[in-house]
Amino acid sequence: MNGRAAAIGGGVVDVRELPWVRSSGTPDVIAPNTCPPFLAADVGGTHARMALMTPGTRASGPVVLAYKVYRCADYADMAAIARAFCAELPEAPRQLVLACTGCALNGVVINESLPWPIVPAALASALQLDDVLVLNDFEALAHATAYIDIARSPLVNTPAHSDIQVAGPMVIVGPGTGLGAAVRLPGTPPTVLASEAGQIQLAARVGRELEVLSLLAAPDTHVSYEHVLSGPGLLRLYRALCAEVGQAPTCAEPADVSAAAIDGSDARAVETLQLFCGWLGSFAGDLAMLYQATGGIWLAGGFLSRIVAFMRHSSFAERFLDKGVMRPFMEKVPVRVVDHGQLGVIGAASWFLDRQARAKGDRATGDREFR
Repeated sequence: MNGRAAAIGGGVVDVRELPWVRSSGTPDVIAPNTCPPFLAADVGGTHARMALMTPGTRASGPVVLAYKVYRCADYADMAAIARAFCAELPEAPRQLVLACTGCALNGVVINESLPWPIVPAALASALQLDDVLVLNDFEALAHATAYIDIARSPLVNTPAHSDIQVAGPMVIVGPGTGLGAAVRLPGTPPTVLASEAGQIQLAARVGRELEVLSLLAAPDTHVSYEHVLSGPGLLRLYRALCAEVGQAPTCAEPADVSAAAIDGSDARAVETLQLFCGWLGSFAGDLAMLYQATGGIWLAGGFLSRIVAFMRHSSFAERFLDKGVMRPFMEKVPVRVVDHGQLGVIGAASWFLDRQARAKGDRATGDREFR
C-alpha cells in the first residue's frame, strides 16, 4: 500500500480519489504539507471512533481520510483499538488527539463510564507516538459545531423569529453512556468550555416527578441529571417504574425502552420516555439561560436521532420554554438534534489544529520580539 492510500471501514481507497466536497458542492482544497496526517479518537463508554485526519480549509474543517467505529468492550484497552486501526493504514501517524468522556487529572482520565483507564503518557509509550493530547469529548463536539449541516439537523422546537445574532454562544448536550455538555463562545478563534453539567442535581417538579425521584434514591442524597438522562439512566428509570407497579421489565436495553415507547407497546416505557424528555427539556433550558445560548442548543447522539418525533409530541419543548420571565428569550432559541457520527473526531482534530496554529503564532511573535 503506498502513501496515497488509506483504509476506510476495512477497505482501501486512494486518497487522491476521495470527494472532499462541502455541502455547497465547492471542491475543498487541502493545505499541502501544513501538517502530516494524524490520529483523532472519540471515546465514550460504549464506542471508540478512530480517524486518520488531515487539515482542510478553514471553511470546511479538518478532512477525514479514514474512519472506523469499535466497541470498547471488545478490546483490552485503548492501545489495542489504536493498534487495530493503525494496522490498516499505510504508515503509522506520530500524533494522537483523544476526545474522551470525563476529564484528565494528574495524568489519568477520570470517568466511571470508561471501560478501562486511559493514561495518555502510557498510551504514547505503548503506541510509540510523539504526542497524545486529551480533551473532553463534548468539548470536541462543541468545536465541531462550526461544521454541522443545519439542513440535516432537525428542529425539536419551533423558535420564534428573532433578531438575535445566530453567531452567539452554542451549547451542545448529549445523553449517551453518560450526559455530556459543553459551550462554544464566538470569537476568532472561538472559545470552547468543557463542562460537567451532567452532574448537576436533578430538579424534579412537585407531583409525579418527585414520586419517581423517591423510587430512584434514598432521601437527602445527590441524584444527578446524568442518573436519568443517559442510556443507563433510561433503563434505570424504566426498571424503577416497573417495580413500582409490580411489573416484570420486558426491556433489557435502553434501545428496547425507546422502541417500546415509540410503538406504545409498553405503558411503563412510554412514561419513562416522557419523563426523560421533560427532564431533558428542563436541563437544556437551564443551560440555554446560563450561557445565553442565542446560537442554539444542539442535542447530540444517535439515540436522540431515533426519538425526534416522540420528543416533538412530548413535554420537551414546553419544559424548555417554561422558565418564568425568561420565556420570551427562550422562545427565540432553536433546539436541534444532530447525529454524533464523525463530529467527535472532526472536533478533536479542529481543536488540535487550532492549538498548533496558536503555538506557531506564539513562536513567530517571540522570534520578532527577539530580533
